Amino acid sequence: MNKIIEDLRRELIYNADEKTRLSGERYFKENVKMYGIKSAVVTSIGKDHFRLLEEKSKSNIFSLCEELWKSGYMEESFIACNWSYNVHKEYEPSDFMVFERWVNTYLSNWASCDILCNHTIGTFVEMFPEYLSGLKKWAKSSNRWVKRASSVTLIIPARHGKFLKDIFEIADILHSDQDDMVQKGYGWMLKAASQAHQEKVFDYVMSKKQTMPRTALRYAIEKMPPEMRSMAMEK
Repeated sequence: MNKIIEDLRRELIYNADEKTRLSGERYFKENVKMYGIKSAVVTSIGKDHFRLLEEKSKSNIFSLCEELWKSGYMEESFIACNWSYNVHKEYEPSDFMVFERWVNTYLSNWASCDILCNHTIGTFVEMFPEYLSGLKKWAKSSNRWVKRASSVTLIIPARHGKFLKDIFEIADILHSDQDDMVQKGYGWMLKAASQAHQEKVFDYVMSKKQTMPRTALRYAIEKMPPEMRSMAMEK
């Protein structure tokens, strides 16, 4: 085993706490694999070990991230997400294939999905918007986490006012999905977009409200003024 990964895991095991693990598991409907470490501690451990790396090239970091993802431990996935974001200045178009493989292969819960997509992949798409078409393909997947990834990747760009047309297209694809994780994901994306484009997102929601799942609708309008929320919730 790579000594870097070995040392990192040794510290994660040392900081593991059974009470924290049992508490953390209650946030998930699906089975999750956790050491039981508070997120702030995981972040700190990840930063400390990243600092110690002698070779910080993107290829080496991605290789280490792959090993972390393979373990299935949620805390290791968080570190992989942070490390892959740390080299975002080196991103290039071909990296989409790496990220797509991670999404298809390793995502098995909303937390790992969201942290990877919000930062690593979201930043990539802002740098290379031609890959928005890839997100639209993800939205048509049969895998719930890939579908969620298609929307939550755009949370931060949406807050910046970007890609509204593409956001609506992805919301259209996911519109009637019955999975609550998917509904919450695209509702969150619309909510984020409403921070920069409130009227346009409101008009979109009003045009879809008769058929949009209530979970998605409630998420989408959460940041809107009370009168807008009331109108959107009227049957």
